[in-house]
Amino acid sequence: MAAEGSKQFWKRSAKLPGSIQPVYGAQHPPLDPRLTKNFIKERSKVNALPMKNKKASSFHEFARDTSDAWDIGDDEDEDFSSFQTLNSKVARATAAQVLENHSRLRVKPERPQAALSEVPTNCKVIKSNSEVQLSRMPEDACMRNPLHKQQSLPLRPIIPLVARISDQNASGAPPMTVREKTRLEKFRQLLSSHNTDLDELRKCSWPGVPREVRPVTWRLLSGYLPANMERRKLTLQRKREEYFGFIEQYYDSRNEEHHQDTYRQIHIDIPRTNPLIPLFQQPLVQEIFERILFIWAIRHPASGYVQGINDLVTPFFVVFLSEYVEDVENFDVTNLSQDVLRSIEADSFWCMSKLLDGIQDNYTFAQPGIQKKVKALEELVSRIDEQVHNHFRKYEVEYLQFAFRWMNNLLMRELPLRCTIRLWDTYQSEPEGFSHFHLYVCAAFLIKWRKEILDEEDFQGLLMLLQNLPTIHWGNEEIGLLLAEAYRLKYMFADAPNHYRR
Repeated sequence: MAAEGSKQFWKRSAKLPGSIQPVYGAQHPPLDPRLTKNFIKERSKVNALPMKNKKASSFHEFARDTSDAWDIGDDEDEDFSSFQTLNSKVARATAAQVLENHSRLRVKPERPQAALSEVPTNCKVIKSNSEVQLSRMPEDACMRNPLHKQQSLPLRPIIPLVARISDQNASGAPPMTVREKTRLEKFRQLLSSHNTDLDELRKCSWPGVPREVRPVTWRLLSGYLPANMERRKLTLQRKREEYFGFIEQYYDSRNEEHHQDTYRQIHIDIPRTNPLIPLFQQPLVQEIFERILFIWAIRHPASGYVQGINDLVTPFFVVFLSEYVEDVENFDVTNLSQDVLRSIEADSFWCMSKLLDGIQDNYTFAQPGIQKKVKALEELVSRIDEQVHNHFRKYEVEYLQFAFRWMNNLLMRELPLRCTIRLWDTYQSEPEGFSHFHLYVCAAFLIKWRKEILDEEDFQGLLMLLQNLPTIHWGNEEIGLLLAEAYRLKYMFADAPNHYRR
């Protein structure tokens, strides 16, 4: 019965109310009928459901009308016949629109030459995925297979690797000021004490954790490592052995029939995890991620594996790898010893598990946690910026169409990874950071773009903007301002009895 239910979870079923379709982390807005008349006519012949202007009144309706660009070309059993009339002309026109939006919105900050010198010589910075894909593909190939391998709609522009992932700043500023040295010394004193004061550690970590002490700080803030110094070594040894005991006990079951769907989806998603960073394309790293995700999925049958969880491993993996490596982006992990790799893998698994324990309702059947958070975001924005809220209503933009990914992936697909790591310093410092404070961060993030939002005066333009926000040059300064505004919103609204509602 459990296996049958698991199979239903992954297969599309229009007959099952609230059934899940693989839209998690969708890169693009639903194809709008205003894009092309021919597309509407042909689609109406194939699909019995009319594509008309109406609000997605439920998660199921939104999921049914949304295609995940990450899934295109990988799932052989998916039916893409309704999209066959999307020709290369429409794709290129849409790509041009996104590039125009980014060229208009993105202001490149001046960076010292020192920052530019950190760019790996073997990395090519290009404008966008869509431009590369279209330039490489002959026109007749576009006509034959217009939706092959992420060529349906333009993706977010490639993030130039201006600085290392684990760097505190992307601006090329001096690595450590006098103030930062003082903060680092404060952290070292806390961490080296016989019993670390976790409340004080959270207070110090809220404005950011120095890179040198981030691995042990994250272990402590996650609740994975005990505050008592004498117990830490034995605890790490025991938990790491326990994890690899799970590997020996469960990992071979990935080939069994009732786990095939789960393992297949994990196997598909792993190469899509930060595809622009060489570290995550290494076969050994992908094997580590597969084991982490599969073991977590079978130990949490209420949710199982859901697309988007794969992203949540990456910050932990990078932070724990930075304990041994300076430049993690291009490092060949085969140069590390087996014991070091095992430690990084086990620590990443346990810390990710601690994170997910607080937000598991985001990934259970029908993902009720995400639906509640998106609704709360809508009501909160209507309180703090009525003009933006009414602008969305005017052009029939539903919050679920852009904020689903924000909640599902914790803004990881909206920000460079270095920014996510800094953001998570604060999240782990908040008592209910990942489940509660994230709502206010999303609200602050949305209002950050209010001018650009109000400048867009059509449905397609708004969704293109909201799903391709130009954060490519963001660093610590921008994240600090975002968190300060989120804290202000939380202070104003969180303690009000009905702070979401008018």
